[in-house]
Parts: sequence; structure tokens; C-alpha cells
Amino acid sequence: MSIKVDHVLDCKGLSCPLPIVRTKKAMDQLQAGQVIEVQATDKGSLADIQGWARNTGNQYLGTKEDGNVLKHYLRKSNPGEVKEAAKFEHTIQNEELEKVLAENKDDMVLLDVREPAEYEFKRIPGAVSIPLGELESKLDTLDKNKEIHVICRTGSRSDMAAQMLAENGFQRVRNVLPGMSEWNGSTEGGNE
Repeated sequence: MSIKVDHVLDCKGLSCPLPIVRTKKAMDQLQAGQVIEVQATDKGSLADIQGWARNTGNQYLGTKEDGNVLKHYLRKSNPGEVKEAAKFEHTIQNEELEKVLAENKDDMVLLDVREPAEYEFKRIPGAVSIPLGELESKLDTLDKNKEIHVICRTGSRSDMAAQMLAENGFQRVRNVLPGMSEWNGSTEGGNE
């Protein structure tokens, strides 16, 4: 099955958030109804592309694997259907999170939505790993009564995860900014 595309975007070798940043720029150049093929090698790009499409109103058509390359297909929606990707309004800065973690609160969960490999190499002690792409199917493993702080590498995947949690009845959600890329607190993982 060959899919007719209007534009091919090469994001091979790039990691989050670059595939999304480039996809957004490329989509801005397309006409409504046109289809783009985004080629990426970052496994996390699947959840990122799906979440971005859901948040902006553009249509995610599907993904095909071609060796180690993921080919994501998106259709640009009509101007009336497209919305600017909303940012989750409840955030917490890295420094504030360090203070919260020091308090050892029982009613708080730190949710790490990065890919398993990222989590394995460097994570905050006690963080729960649920990659963004698996979050929807694992919502029932999280306690809705607890305060949930969501973290990723740069704050974009955690933003999408925080929105998903809020849409599913989680009241006490915070997106951690700027995330693990600038985390200076204690970590574990890697070759300890």
C-alpha cells in the first residue's frame, strides 16, 4: 500500500522536541487536506506526533515502520478545525519540585513520561515511569486523589501528558518545567 503524500519531512536522527517543531513548521506550509509524511528514528516521536495532532486538531492518519524509521502520516485540517496547541496551565519549576520532593509527601506522584531508555539512564529517585505513548492505557494505575507532577526531557511530552490526565479527571496535575534537560537535583540510573 503506497500512501500519496504532498510533502516528506526528514526528522531522522532528531530527538524530542525537534520532530514536532519541524512538523509544525512544515504543516504551516501545507494547504488544508494535504498529507505529510514525517520520517523519524526517535521511538518517542510516535506518541509526540499523536499528541500534537490531537492537541492541534490536525488528523493523525497512522504510522508505518520501515526498518528503524517510523513514517508518520498527518493530514492538515481545515482552518476552522485547527487550533493552536494549548499549553497546560498548571506548571511547577524544577527548583520548586526539588523542595516538594524534599518534603517526602505521601500524596504526591512524580510521573516520568519519557521513553524507557531515557528513564533508565537518568531519573529522579522515586519517579514512576509510564512513557507518553502508554499513558492512556495505564491511567487506571494512577491514583486520582494524589498530586501528580509530570516530567519529561523538555516539558513538551509532559505538557501533553498533563492535558491527558486533566481530561481524564485528574484534578491535581502539574507539568514540570523545564524538565530533565535542566534538572540539577539528585538522580539515579545509568552506570551507577
